[in-house]
Amino acid sequence: MINNKCKICRRVGQKLFLKGDRCFSPKCAMVKRPYPPGPERKKRKSRTGSEYKRALTEKQKLKRWYGLSEHQFKKYVKNVLEKRDKIQDIANELIKKLETRLDSVIFSFGFAKSRTQARQLVSHGYFLVNNKAVNVPSFEVQKGDVVAIKEHKKKKGIFKDIAVQLKKKEIPLWLELNKETLVGKLKADPTLADILPPAEIPTIFEFYSR
Repeated sequence: MINNKCKICRRVGQKLFLKGDRCFSPKCAMVKRPYPPGPERKKRKSRTGSEYKRALTEKQKLKRWYGLSEHQFKKYVKNVLEKRDKIQDIANELIKKLETRLDSVIFSFGFAKSRTQARQLVSHGYFLVNNKAVNVPSFEVQKGDVVAIKEHKKKKGIFKDIAVQLKKKEIPLWLELNKETLVGKLKADPTLADILPPAEIPTIFEFYSR
């Protein structure tokens, strides 16, 4: 049976990298079945559809890329829109807020294979931020903050292949990671250009401004 996360990518017609390593392998559903699930699956319609539908699709792509609920995602977008008169680039601000969530930072460091796994590890108390335990996935990591795996948690089975895992991981330029001690730092605020999200951010703002 095809995993629901794979169906999400097939519905939007784009890889959202929700399954970790599997997304980079020939087993990826978007490689094996690059069409929507269901009876009409092989007849992906080429027409763009309504503006509302296009905006909805863009919103769904970014929301699911970060693995957020509608309530959580809408809250981020609305908070940024409320500050639009004070912010020079609201698209950049939204991505910064989403990428500096602790679960996103953990995923970017390569401590987890997917954002879903990162969220679970944070919730189960695996990490320290500035030497203080944090178990809230939405915790906002600030520039200069130091993130580390708790020493006794490093012995857990989930980290048994962490050294090999990190060798293959390209750490984003806005992060700094000591792959020996497994201690990382947010050295700069991430930007839209750094992340290259799979959705049109202005269209998402339009969707929530209706």
